[in-house]
Formats: sequence, structure tokens, C-alpha cells
Amino acid sequence: MAFYLRLRRRRSGAHRGVPADSYRSRLSKLALLLTLVAGVAWAVSSGQSQPATSPEMHKAQASSVQTGSALLRPRAKRRSLSDRRGIYLTAGTAADAQRISALIIQLRRADLNTVVIDMKTMSGQLVYPSQVPLAQAIGARGARVLTLPIKALLARLHRAGLYVIARQVVFYDPLLARRLQSPEAPWVSPLDRRVVSYNLAIARELAQAGFDELQFDYLRFPDGDRLGGDYRARYQAILHFLQLARQQLAGRVYLSVDVFGRTLWAWNTKQIDPIGQDLQEMSRYVDVFSPMIYPSHYEEARFRDHPGQTIRESLESGLARGLKLRPYLQAFDMRLPQGMTLVNYIRAQVRAARALGFNSYLFWNPSSDYRALWQALERK
Repeated sequence: MAFYLRLRRRRSGAHRGVPADSYRSRLSKLALLLTLVAGVAWAVSSGQSQPATSPEMHKAQASSVQTGSALLRPRAKRRSLSDRRGIYLTAGTAADAQRISALIIQLRRADLNTVVIDMKTMSGQLVYPSQVPLAQAIGARGARVLTLPIKALLARLHRAGLYVIARQVVFYDPLLARRLQSPEAPWVSPLDRRVVSYNLAIARELAQAGFDELQFDYLRFPDGDRLGGDYRARYQAILHFLQLARQQLAGRVYLSVDVFGRTLWAWNTKQIDPIGQDLQEMSRYVDVFSPMIYPSHYEEARFRDHPGQTIRESLESGLARGLKLRPYLQAFDMRLPQGMTLVNYIRAQVRAARALGFNSYLFWNPSSDYRALWQALERK
């Protein structure tokens, strides 16, 4: 565990807590109804940050719940979750028809069969024509936001035999954080029911659109607080979100979660990590985890400079806990060992994963530049 305490972690500031729901007060049901009917003014068009007590926010929340809280009809036939190997694509890449054509050819040559596509991005924007009222209110679907023709895109990718995953960034949301005046901006709180309802409404839309799998990223609290604190409320909040997602989406899409590599280690079950992810508990609601085991992110030289060893030891720890894993492998050039090319760096990771029996893994490059990957996977 010692080396893990020295991981290079992104600092997001100390967790300062989240305001309690403003309607957990002594207002009577009649008073609340009158308030909603009166439509207490909230200047959505002004673009200014508004208090979390806004009735309009509650209207948007209620609308999203009413339109999608019922269970989605299970899909009659689903593609298999097993033996899935693929790449992450930015929304911009997915919007380029010519590039998609080229990628389909390259994926076949490399014996890959899966793509992960951004649908809710790190900016908080939705790159599909969402009908969730709150998305419209906060500008997640502005005129300048890229819009993917997901129906046509999914049809094309499925015709090519590809398994398609929608990536949804959950609790990192600058747009929603600004509107809710979140003290943890650009993060929003998993403890806030408006945040939970909003993201579940988006998840339902993506499931209904026809994706094979929904991949939650940033399904956690901000990193940065010390290890060893009392974070039980955080762990429960993450579990509650997943429980609701499973109830509402079961049978329609598979659910996966991107997690830090450090969550694979046995100490993860002690629930001492401020991010609030206990994979043992989460596995009740998750079909597969995608641990982001990027060797470049380690400070310990024996892991940073030996990519194969990093993958092997991390996955062995996860397997010992009985977790279902489909790791993200590093396909980007960052802090490579001296004298090692990115091509060989990728090959070392793949060899380590396959030596443990893994036939499912994903490759991450933040700009979707996979030229080195195609070389690494060339059949000799």
C-alpha cells in the first residue's frame, strides 16, 4: 500500500460538504405546490448563477423524473459483453464520417470490436439532442454544442459489427456546478438528489438510443482529501446512484464504471479513500469495471518504468477479489521509460493482460490518435 500513497493524484481541493436539500424544511405540501404554481422567478436566460433553492430547478428535476423514472423495456437481444477490445473516441472524432470509415477498417485489422464514445463530456455538454429540461436550462445543449446524429452513427457502427459504449461523465460537471453554486465546482455532489436525477435522466436517454453499454466516468467524489477519514456517507452515495441506475436500466444496457487503478488493491474495501468507491460493494450493480491502469501516473519507478509489471500486479490484485475487469490500457505518450517507444509500451501492457487470460481491454488516448496502437497490434 505504501507506494500507492505516493501516487501522483489530481488535487481538487478539500471536500467542504454540500448544502442540504432546500426543501427539507418545514414547508407544507400546500405551500410548495403554491410556490411551484406561482413559478417563482428564476432568470434562466440571464446566465447568472442561481441559488439551489430555485423552484425552476425543482421543476426541471421533477420533469426528468416523470418522463423516465419508469423502468425501460428490456432489449430483446443484446450483444455479448465478453471478449470486448476497443478504443475511446472523442465526440469530435465520432462526428467525422471519413475518419469513422478509416477507423472501422483499422479496428478490423487490429482485431478490435468496440468503441467508447463521449456523450456527456468533461465540459458538462451533451453531444446528442437531449430532451432533459435541465440540460436545456444550464446550456448543456447550446447552439454551439456539437450534435452527433446518434441514430445514424449507431446504425453504421453496428452494421460494421462493433459494440458501442456511451461514456457519461457524471459528477464532474462545470455547467451544473455553476447553476447549483456547488462549493466543489467544477464538481457536483453525489449527495444532491437533483444531480442524481439529472444524470439518471441522461442515462435513460442513452439507453433508449440503442447503445450496448453505458460507461460511467467520474462516478466519485473529488480526490485530494487524506486517506483514512470517515467517508461512509460518500460510499453510500455512490452505491445509491448505481442501485438506481441498475433498477432503471437493467436489461437495456450493460453498466460499466471507470475507476482509478488504486481501487484494485485490497485496502480499497476498508472504505478509507475520499473518492468513495468500494469495488466490492459496487460490483452488485456493475457489469464490469474499467480500471485506468496507466503506468505513467505512478511515482514509484518500478511501476512507472515497467508497464507490463504495473498491469500484471494491478490486475492480479483485482482478480484475487473476484472483480470483473476490462482494463483501460495506456495508448498515449506520457512519461515513457527512457529508450522505450510508445509502440513497445503498448505491447508490454497487452502481453501482461493476455498472460493473465484477459481478452477484453480498452485503449485510451485523449485525442483518439491511435497510430502507435495500430503498429503495436500489427499481426506478424
